[in-house]
Amino acid sequence: MRGPPPNLRRVVKLSVVVPFFNVQRYAPDALRSLRANARDDFEFLLVDDCSTDGTPEILRRAVREVPGAVLLRHERNRGLATARNTGLDAARGEYLAFLDGDDWLAPGHYAQVLSVIEELGCDFVRTDHVRCTGRERSLQRVPVGRRGEVLRPRDAILPADRSTSVDYPYAWAGMYHRRLAERGLLRFTDGLRTAEDRPWIWRLHREAESFAVAGGMPGIFYRRGVASSLTQIGDIRQLDFIRAFDQVLEETGNDPEADLLMPKAVRTYCAIIAHHVGASDRYEPVVARKLRAWSAAALRRMPQDALAEALDGMDPRRAAVLRRLRRRPALVGAGVRA
Repeated sequence: MRGPPPNLRRVVKLSVVVPFFNVQRYAPDALRSLRANARDDFEFLLVDDCSTDGTPEILRRAVREVPGAVLLRHERNRGLATARNTGLDAARGEYLAFLDGDDWLAPGHYAQVLSVIEELGCDFVRTDHVRCTGRERSLQRVPVGRRGEVLRPRDAILPADRSTSVDYPYAWAGMYHRRLAERGLLRFTDGLRTAEDRPWIWRLHREAESFAVAGGMPGIFYRRGVASSLTQIGDIRQLDFIRAFDQVLEETGNDPEADLLMPKAVRTYCAIIAHHVGASDRYEPVVARKLRAWSAAALRRMPQDALAEALDGMDPRRAAVLRRLRRRPALVGAGVRA
């Protein structure tokens, strides 16, 4: 049987990409919240990244129960970045958004954000969110002071010594016009298993033309401390942050304003290295050794003038950790990353 003629196919205003991997405990919350956000012109692209628990059955049921839900499935686990790209490839909406399978939304959240981006006519909108750790709730704000106003994304990268919009990388905290996808700005680096949103947010702010921060819409609830999350697992996949930030540095180095932007990129990279090295006791011993060796190699790859400036501007404890790392003898193969 043929489908409906093109002029009768449902027009999709918003496509929401939702990857899932072994989140059977939390997926029902995410799916209930999607149902509370459904509209006739919304689609929800549920990407099962080859889950091995009860998640696939939950998603098959959701296709029957959640209006606009479409199920996509990987035959092997490919990671969050690639799962998001799978959803992007299938998306038909004029606007796009993301949600992770262990988070959830306030009712009507997407309709509210959609009204803002349509009214402002900008490339993308960023939103605050609520961080949920157990029973604790805290409001996390986009680090941009001006709200409800169209801004130039590049201007929100700096200053280097303060938290800025590129330090708020969460893809799900916003909404994006399809023209960004057509320019390739919404795709993630395939295969990155952690920190996949870091090159993504930097590219978005360097190359998009306009954005805004929606005020008073913290309708996304981000679940921290999920045992199955890669942020809680101390294996080799955690070290993908090195590959992610190497990409940030390479792409920023090719920017016409590289001299202006590179100090921020290097300072952020240093802060992330210091964070991981400071928490190295949660890694498997062999991974902790790789972390220190690969981090030392990363420090030596950075523009050394920007690195010296970053270290001088950091708090003494973290700067001392990084200076010790930089002095480590170079190991054969230390530059090879997972």
